[in-house]
Amino acid sequence: MAPALWPCVSRILWLACLLPLAPTGVAAGMYELQLTTDSPVTTGAEVTITASLVASDNGSLVLPTNIHFYRFHWIHTPLLLTGKTDEAFSSTIRAVGNEPGDFPVSVWVTAANCWMCQPVARSLLVPSITELLVGNLVVTQNSSLPWPSSYLAKTVLKISFLLHDPSNFFKTASFLYSWDFGDGTQMVTGDAMVYYNYPIIGNFTVKLKVVAEWEQATLDAGKSITQKTGDFSASLRLHETLQGIQVSGPTQIESFQKMMVTLNFLGSPPLTVCWRLKHECLPLEEGECHPVSVANTAYNLTHVFRDPGDYCFSIRAENVISKTHQYHRIQVWPSSMQPAVFAFPCATIITMILALIMYISLRNAHRKGMAENPEPPTGVKCCCQMCCGPFLLETPSEYLEVAREHHGLLPPLYKSVKTYTV
Repeated sequence: MAPALWPCVSRILWLACLLPLAPTGVAAGMYELQLTTDSPVTTGAEVTITASLVASDNGSLVLPTNIHFYRFHWIHTPLLLTGKTDEAFSSTIRAVGNEPGDFPVSVWVTAANCWMCQPVARSLLVPSITELLVGNLVVTQNSSLPWPSSYLAKTVLKISFLLHDPSNFFKTASFLYSWDFGDGTQMVTGDAMVYYNYPIIGNFTVKLKVVAEWEQATLDAGKSITQKTGDFSASLRLHETLQGIQVSGPTQIESFQKMMVTLNFLGSPPLTVCWRLKHECLPLEEGECHPVSVANTAYNLTHVFRDPGDYCFSIRAENVISKTHQYHRIQVWPSSMQPAVFAFPCATIITMILALIMYISLRNAHRKGMAENPEPPTGVKCCCQMCCGPFLLETPSEYLEVAREHHGLLPPLYKSVKTYTV
């Protein structure tokens, strides 16, 4: 009897041991770990990593209220652990890296009473350790622009260096800052903040070299000077507001003459220029003209006026900061010379009329001469008839009659072969 009951008892005991694992099996896949860190940090400074257990479907699941329900497990080698803090659903470790590099840190969560059970959630993070100083340059200006790295020229800039030292590792260090503003100006300061005014527009790069020094205790109870450096830079794009447009060009011109107007922009390119010719000086509305991109501070406009009258060039220019309008009046007079395109047809017609008049005059003169001298000398008559006959005779019949009188019959082309006697 006893041997028969033993399998049942053992099965019951095995199920009882598995009861604590039931919550873990239910929670597996329902939660995830979110990791945050303050890296990168310099060698010797503490890096902080925090793992938080959250519901995987945006918080629709309710986390258990027992603060000892879960346990966090960390693997951080080769980083040296300096501290650890556990809360209800989060855990934070602090570690130090003595060598530069990227070191993976993994963490997983299990039930508090079952280390070997299936993890509820796991995650991985790779903090970065560097030998250099960590920080960044921050550039600010009172007149902010809505474009990144864009600032106003001829306006003071505030350039600051922010050291990233979350563990207060450099609390006893002294710093030296070497500035290069990219326009030929350099300076060395002991302050992490400077003010600078760029007098011209353009693209510049601010470079900064930071040197940190401090005393550090050695193993033989002595002290040594430790130094760390870092190089930083920031790109600047300096613009200038459009203060106006200078227009250079004639104010009076004749029609059909080519006119050129030069626009000088008092502002920084790139620019978008739009212009239109009107009878009145009125501002241009949106879509009223075709915009043209201009990469310089000068632009030439050309136009040919065909009709006389009073006109006005309405000009609009804008850059990434501002826009401005300008007007240029011009008076167009009638042209003193007609264009060649009209002169050629007129000259052709006049030439044809003159030729017709000359032809009629010569013909009348010839008729008058024939009436006064009907029988010119024989030699003169013969020469005139042979050389100028076709042009002086009035009709083609007269010409044929003269030709028959001065030319005999043509000889036959061949002789007859047979002779007939009648």
